[in-house]
Amino acid sequence: MSWILLRGLTREARHWGAFTSLLAGRSGEEVLTLDLPGSGEFAGLPSPASVAGIVDFLRAQVQAKKLQGPHRLLALSLGGMVATGWAQRYPAEVERLVLINTSMRPFSSITQRLRPANWPQLALLAARWPDADYAESVVHDLTCNVSAAREADIAAWLQIRKSAPVMPANAARQLLAAASFSCAEATPRCPALVLSSAGDRLVNPVCSTRLAAAWQARHMQHPWAGHDLPHDDGEWVCSHLGDWLASSGAA
Repeated sequence: MSWILLRGLTREARHWGAFTSLLAGRSGEEVLTLDLPGSGEFAGLPSPASVAGIVDFLRAQVQAKKLQGPHRLLALSLGGMVATGWAQRYPAEVERLVLINTSMRPFSSITQRLRPANWPQLALLAARWPDADYAESVVHDLTCNVSAAREADIAAWLQIRKSAPVMPANAARQLLAAASFSCAEATPRCPALVLSSAGDRLVNPVCSTRLAAAWQARHMQHPWAGHDLPHDDGEWVCSHLGDWLASSGAA
């Protein structure tokens, strides 16, 4: 069984950092990362303005790579919406879902999905997106609560941006896809684990609470991590993931 990892808005496979190898080592399973269109290896392609379009693109990549399913999807933020859309539209292709700090209609309001206190800063971030140093610093401050390696993180992110910059138009289309996504009424057929961060300053963790309650899925909340939970405490993610799999006989 393999894990497929999906990142969020304007992020790509390399933004997982050490988490990819950590998950592979802890799970003993193959871990694959897929870039959303408009990011990473697909930075030169236009991003669809809908989650459904992103799902279609990723499924084509999986088929081209001849990856055998069903797959286990672990996804963060916008990636969680994509993983949910994938599981609901093509249930035979998804064996398990792990959703981290994601949000979606109809379970959460716009002010919960994106905290209003950040709206002015996000508007300025969009206006200054070409200013790489400024943009990556703001993203780090908004999404990461562990700052010990902040300078190293930003330096690595600047190199990623230099080699595969996300164009402003693609960032806008990804944002539109996230904002417009509404979950289908049917609960995904596969088991789901919802992970959230009490210290998430970007998305209100009540979004995860309501999602898990609607699906009757297990929900675990980290006491202090930020929006990028795998960055802040990847060990915690792997530990709770392992416990969940073991409890359901899927480890």
